[in-house]
Amino acid sequence: MCEMNTVIFPVTDLAQARTLYSTLLGIKPYVDEAYYVGFRIGEQEIGLDPNGHSTGMTGPVCYWRVSDIQTRLQQLLDAGAQMRQEIKDVGEGMLTATVNDADNNMIGLRQMP
Repeated sequence: MCEMNTVIFPVTDLAQARTLYSTLLGIKPYVDEAYYVGFRIGEQEIGLDPNGHSTGMTGPVCYWRVSDIQTRLQQLLDAGAQMRQEIKDVGEGMLTATVNDADNNMIGLRQMP
C-alpha cells in the first residue's frame, strides 16, 4: 500500500515562491533552506525545489510514500514505467526515486527512514 503525501513544485525564485505559498497556505515553512522549502499541513507536505527545473521537473511532482522503495520501483518498471531518477538518499535516510508513465507524467516514490 502507498499514499500520496508530498507534492514538490520546481521554482525559479525561491524567496518569491516562499512568500506566495506561505500566503496561500496560511503558515510558515517548517523547513526553510536554500535547497528546499517545505510546508506541512497534517500529513501533507508541499515542497519548493529551486533545483527542480535543472533536474528535469517541468511541473509539480506527486510523491507516493512507500515502505519498500526498491520493490515498488521495480514493480513500476515491470509495469512499463521508464526510469527517470534512480533511488537516492536526499538526506537523513529519506530515499526518493522518480519514473515516467507512458504519457510522460512523472511519478515520485519516497521512503522514510
